[in-house]
Amino acid sequence: MVRGMIKKPIALLPHWIICVDGDNRVLENHALIIDNDVITDIAPWPEARERYANIEVIELPHQALLPGLINSHTHQAMSLLRGYADDLPLMTWLNDHIWPAEGAHVDRQFVADGTRLAIAESLQSGVTCFNDMYFFPDVAASVAEEIGIRASIGLIALDFPTVWAQSPDEYLSKGVVLHEQLRSSKLVTTMLAPHAPYTVSEEPLKKIVQLREELGIGIHMHIHETAAEVEQFQQQHGVRPIAKLEQLGLLNERLCAVHVTQATDDEIESLARQKCHVLHCPESNLKLASGIAPIAKMLDAGINVAMGTDGAASNNDLDLLGETRTAGFIGKCEAQNAAALPAEQLLRMATINGAKALGLDNITGSLEVGKQADIISIDFNRISMQPVYDPVSHLLYSASRNDIKNTWVAGERLLNNGELSNIDSAALINNAKEWSEKIRGSHS
Repeated sequence: MVRGMIKKPIALLPHWIICVDGDNRVLENHALIIDNDVITDIAPWPEARERYANIEVIELPHQALLPGLINSHTHQAMSLLRGYADDLPLMTWLNDHIWPAEGAHVDRQFVADGTRLAIAESLQSGVTCFNDMYFFPDVAASVAEEIGIRASIGLIALDFPTVWAQSPDEYLSKGVVLHEQLRSSKLVTTMLAPHAPYTVSEEPLKKIVQLREELGIGIHMHIHETAAEVEQFQQQHGVRPIAKLEQLGLLNERLCAVHVTQATDDEIESLARQKCHVLHCPESNLKLASGIAPIAKMLDAGINVAMGTDGAASNNDLDLLGETRTAGFIGKCEAQNAAALPAEQLLRMATINGAKALGLDNITGSLEVGKQADIISIDFNRISMQPVYDPVSHLLYSASRNDIKNTWVAGERLLNNGELSNIDSAALINNAKEWSEKIRGSHS
């Protein structure tokens, strides 16, 4: 079937429907009705069977339906650099390896191929929406629309020239053009994406605040990722980055602060007071020894915390379910409280909290009537998943992304019983191997 055609309504009939709504409902023996791209009903199956006599029924025995996972921070095209420079601290990794490799190889084709590879992995991992920050954002947007996944595309900004732009003004002007081009897209939205306080100076940041108001979109930025970065910034500017960003007016309900491993109690209070969002990427932070974000404190302060994987070059996967489990374990340990970050809260961090951070919670992030049909199913009929006492805790503590069977985005079944519907997996793998040989050959 061609995407966009009128489709016959369908009823999904799983064992459980995990709604992640305001009441955290978990329903059994219910059907979820999809009409084209929208969830139109969630009702007990005997009642729904009478009400929708001629509807197509997709039975999902032993499976749980839940909202698609939202990867709130990633660099999709960097999938082609997965494993390229491992076991190094952040600044060595960036300055001596990643940035030189990007300078030599990143072009429109690199971004198209790397983004396609990442989207395939994401769909297999139950991700129905991602928030990206990388070069050639127009290419990433085009690939997302072609495949049919929901995406928030970062309008990147830096002080220094790259393959995408030569000056801060050019980054921003190209970003505005792309934002306007994507206004009518049903799947792709945009966010302003200054890289970090140490790579984007005061004047461009002032313009970004202005554009935030003019365009009505959010800001997505790496903030307080490492202690060394914060210390160096303070030596140069006399204040810590969060304080400077507050002075410039960046802190508000449309700021998505990525990482924030180095946050004092006062800074957490500032982020909470200004209703900022924190995008938590624990595995990248652990692998690069950047630090552990005090997530339990942030949640207690009322900050909306969402989950991200970061890029596959520093993680080294896009497994958001595994990422969320890691967040729970280290969050409990950091808080010295086993009751901190319970499974229900972790699931919200991977779904509806991400939607809130990206300004998409009115259309995705939970299974509710009227929302887009961004849905995944997970198979509980596995030896490793028996017995089942609580399906929500099982999702976080027992399931893996290999248990994900189906992924729908806007009602389109993009993963069907574990198989990608409209991506040639063999061609994708061969293409990635070709890039690996090219990159390795030029840096040997």
